[in-house]
Amino acid sequence: MLKGIPVSDGIGIGTVRIIKNKEVKFDDRVIPENEIESELGRFHSAVDVFCERTKKMAEEMEQSVNPKEAEIIKGHIQMISDPFMIGQIEDQIKNGTCAEKAAENTLNQFIEMFSAVDDELTQQRATDVSDIKKRLLRILLGIEEIDLGSLPAGTIIVTKDLTPSMTTEIKKENINGIVTEKGGITSHSAILSRALEIPAVLSVPEITKILKDGDSVIIDGKEGEVLSDPTDADRQKYEKARVDFLKEKEYLNTFIGKDTMTEDGYHKEVFCNIGTPKDAVTAVQKDGEGIGLFRTEFLFMDRKTAPTEEDQFNAYKKVAETLGGRTVIIRTLDIGGDKDIPYMEQSKEDNPFLGYRAVRYCLGDKELYKTQLRAILRASAFGSIWVMVPMVTNVYEMRQVRGIVERIKTKLDKEGIPYDRNIKVGAMIETPAASLISDILAKECDFFSIGTNDLIQYTMCADRGNADVAYLYKPYYPAVLRSLKTIIENGKKEGISVGMCGEGARDPMLIPLLLAFGLDDFSVTPTSVLSTRSCISKWTLEEAREVANKAMSLPTYMEVEEYLKGIVRK
Repeated sequence: MLKGIPVSDGIGIGTVRIIKNKEVKFDDRVIPENEIESELGRFHSAVDVFCERTKKMAEEMEQSVNPKEAEIIKGHIQMISDPFMIGQIEDQIKNGTCAEKAAENTLNQFIEMFSAVDDELTQQRATDVSDIKKRLLRILLGIEEIDLGSLPAGTIIVTKDLTPSMTTEIKKENINGIVTEKGGITSHSAILSRALEIPAVLSVPEITKILKDGDSVIIDGKEGEVLSDPTDADRQKYEKARVDFLKEKEYLNTFIGKDTMTEDGYHKEVFCNIGTPKDAVTAVQKDGEGIGLFRTEFLFMDRKTAPTEEDQFNAYKKVAETLGGRTVIIRTLDIGGDKDIPYMEQSKEDNPFLGYRAVRYCLGDKELYKTQLRAILRASAFGSIWVMVPMVTNVYEMRQVRGIVERIKTKLDKEGIPYDRNIKVGAMIETPAASLISDILAKECDFFSIGTNDLIQYTMCADRGNADVAYLYKPYYPAVLRSLKTIIENGKKEGISVGMCGEGARDPMLIPLLLAFGLDDFSVTPTSVLSTRSCISKWTLEEAREVANKAMSLPTYMEVEEYLKGIVRK
């Protein structure tokens, strides 16, 4: 049994087809001065062909999948047409670099920049640029694209990474499953697999070497398991699981359009985490009741200079209008640490995760911060927008931010520009310091939003990207659970709403504890909305409190985890 990341539910039973990209090789030649114009023309012709082919792919995807997923492919046209990216490639060609090398150099810079960010949505942009690079180089070199449309019925695709361009050719009636060596829960491989409703398991190490063409396999897209050479008994077991999955899917669809309620009638809300205005459309389509986390870093990336107030205002306004009056919580710029934006000229730090990042950076560059906060305030006239401050560790930071907000309000009043006068300003609670003083911070904030991803990392002193300490990166440790309980209870004592926007918000083992502690809203990936709503509906508060009392009495995470596994309600 091989393990990977489960990203698209369902059981896939079929025959392996290994998909390997042809290696792209070219001669790194110097272009003579008299051939530079010709080389520029060759590059621009390749870009034109790329855009034409990609447009056709998007049109086909609109028909075969849906217009929303086709936006992923259309985004590749926007990326390769970006004046900054094009300009960098042109500059290298003008200096005598061949088109292939100039494109490879420039696109690799963007891949490295996006890959360095410890945020899967940002890392996905690296995958997009990598896909663009490979396809553009193939066009320049005259190499044929891979044809996945001719694969026979019952195929399980096994590849290093399933790129958006590859996905457009898939005939979903012929593909029973997808397994890759790369990708995560929010990668485009995952998004497109779910859109095609094909079971998928990603990030299975060395899978293209372990399996071979013609192997018989079963994949479990819910558990993240890949079983090679299954027995008849295995086939019977997983065929039953496939039928059960289809019944469960039918059941979850009954929660579409319903309010999120506990079994005994207490109202909660299931929000969505997003990174771009386009993601807000997905959140609404997936029946999210609001946006619990709008990561604004994407607006600052892939450009020469910081976005203007107008750029930001339009993005925030678009999300507010898309949500139609439902809550939109915008996290102010969270850069530094693992998020490096070259034009901001951040200095190199020995320990960036504990360094000059997030609110610390913003308060050090008040003009940048004022521009963002002013754009958010202006956009608040078009919906229910809240402001969330990341990486808070002390009361003074919140007071400084609130002071800036009040001064911006005064200026907007003088200019006659409308905004929400009662806009909420709250803190993202993701540090042990914020947790320990959450009773004091609650008096300074209009709401709390718990970022479990960093809270676990900092509480357990365990880098979430380090496999050697992965055993420490779990929410079931008593230290983490006590922290969550403290934060939520202190927020509720002051009468402010408390939400959660980390991965823990959709964990069925954690949900009864969060209900018992008093959490108000659960912010999850759009595809997890219905399953989270369903899980909440299965608990009364009295039952949840019994579970919480027992879990909180256990001394080790192993005991807590084992106990919570036994109480999960499906």
